[in-house]
Amino acid sequence: MAKVKRTWSIDEKVAILLDIEKIGIVEGCRKHGIYSTTYYDWLKKYRSEGESGLKPNYRKKTDKDMKKLQVENDRLKRLLAEKELELGIKDELLKKKMQQWKNAKQ
Repeated sequence: MAKVKRTWSIDEKVAILLDIEKIGIVEGCRKHGIYSTTYYDWLKKYRSEGESGLKPNYRKKTDKDMKKLQVENDRLKRLLAEKELELGIKDELLKKKMQQWKNAKQ
């Protein structure tokens, strides 16, 4: 049977932190079904950032889409730069050829 990942609200996390502080880490973690590393992670975030540190930071699907678009945009910019460079070189060569033809006619 697959283990279901439990999510906790900010209020639940704060209540768990306070409860574990009262009854002890080992007993509190068992009671609430969390690992001690989770407790210490929550505690560290709570002490450094307050309740806002306990907000879940899920990655949104749009982040992946945005990254793909940025990669594609960078690729297209490089391609455009290469084409502009090629055109610049061709223009210079054409000007030299035209100059040579003019000099040859004279």
